[in-house]
Amino acid sequence: MLSYTAMRRVTASPAFKRALSTSRPALYAAQAAIPRTKLFINGEFIDSKTDKWIELRNPATQEIVTLVPEATPEELKYAADSAAEAFKTWKKTSILHRQRKMLDLQLLIRDNMDRIAHSITLEQGKTLADARGDVLRGLQVVESACAIPHMLMGDTLEVATDMDTYTIREPLGVVAGITPFNFPAMIPLWMFPLANVTGNTCIIKPSEKDPGATMILAELAHKAGIPAGVLNVVHGARDTVNFICDNEHIKAISFVGSDQAGHYIHDRGSRNGKRVQANLGAKNHGIIMPDANKNHTLNQLTGAAFGAAGQRCMALSTVVFVGKAQEWLPELVERAKQLKVSSGFEADADLGPLISPESLARVERLIESGVKEGADLILDGRGIKVQKYEKGNFIGPSILTNVKTNMECYREEIFGPVLVCLNADTLDEAIDIINKNPYGNGTAIFTQSGATARKFTNEVDAGQVGINVPIPVPLPMFSFTGSRGSIRGDVNFYGKSGISFYTSTKTVTALWRHEDAEANVSAVNMPTMK
Repeated sequence: MLSYTAMRRVTASPAFKRALSTSRPALYAAQAAIPRTKLFINGEFIDSKTDKWIELRNPATQEIVTLVPEATPEELKYAADSAAEAFKTWKKTSILHRQRKMLDLQLLIRDNMDRIAHSITLEQGKTLADARGDVLRGLQVVESACAIPHMLMGDTLEVATDMDTYTIREPLGVVAGITPFNFPAMIPLWMFPLANVTGNTCIIKPSEKDPGATMILAELAHKAGIPAGVLNVVHGARDTVNFICDNEHIKAISFVGSDQAGHYIHDRGSRNGKRVQANLGAKNHGIIMPDANKNHTLNQLTGAAFGAAGQRCMALSTVVFVGKAQEWLPELVERAKQLKVSSGFEADADLGPLISPESLARVERLIESGVKEGADLILDGRGIKVQKYEKGNFIGPSILTNVKTNMECYREEIFGPVLVCLNADTLDEAIDIINKNPYGNGTAIFTQSGATARKFTNEVDAGQVGINVPIPVPLPMFSFTGSRGSIRGDVNFYGKSGISFYTSTKTVTALWRHEDAEANVSAVNMPTMK
């Protein structure tokens, strides 16, 4: 049954209004025709019994795609209990058995990449090409997880005569992942494959704004032979998050999302004795030196600032032009103007809509705040109308220049296709701007000088550094190393750090005296009972 709020939303839909103009049976049929996202618990897709539903609309059209349940307390408990029960047997499976499941899963994801990408574009809005990239970067983590026998190897040393000390990495138990809307496939794939392959069971709560990709991944994991209860998917908002933070079975939480939610989850989960890794907000700066390759730099900057409609935690949203490099601004504007804004399903689209009308309103407000505080708006993408998609949450590339660090548009993570431009006279001044910002997710420098790049790398305070690379997100053989205000918890995502997060280390010291060994003599006679 729909809650009152959800019912009001449904009755405002075009389908509902069309049904109302015909007959009451047709009205009920329209309501029933709206798909409802299921839960995945204990190896089964089940219909939630909740009376609270979250409406999910296509951000390019505002049409209802599905209703997402806020799982009931009983359903959440069922997910946690089934994960705890499954852990009893899953942790005993061999490393080669779990490796085989990851090998099978990666093949299924590759074969279903277009299907997952379609779901992402429908629910989240990014272009199909970008959605495929979303899936691919997650798939690479699964492929990395296939090397788990090597990654779980411990250390051993003979510390004294006949005495050995060695380490064993063991799973924690039930772990949970809370994922954001902007990477509906990649971020869940940062979490549950490593959690499962190391012997843990996992509960994933995808964003209520676009859970479809995670549901497909759960289906594929089931097909790959991941046993019932080893992976569960639940839905909801604050109550579901609180359950994850409080439930006694859950030993660790991985989170990627906003500052406010991340601080809350880290604090509440930590108070309950859980491990928490939380990737929060960002303000990624790019430094443009006058000696940089202009054509390469402007191409890279345009893509990194405006791609995915700026809805990336690693978007290069802030640029510092050093010296004469600021003279390149007119050419940057021209390149940004060439980008096509449309539905992600359109083949020529460069960027799609923002996730929601609320996000659009926030981005437009932050642009206006920059203008009011003295910045120059040299490219204004507000008010754009996209043919065939007039109701979409669209905004075109926008560029604010002469921005100062005290302005709200600089302090806040805008999370839209808005490039904020600052000026600096020297490299030292530019580095100082970055280091005084509270965030430390990533940064980049564009230069043809190795000495300049080395100085920047050594002195900048950010977790991930790109040299002529605008979005330096490491491949899975490394780890996502955001720092400072961009992360809570001291263990990073995927790679070796991810393995460390999902396991505990047991140290064993054993003494086997050589004097106690039996004589090495072969038995050739018929054994007799004694």
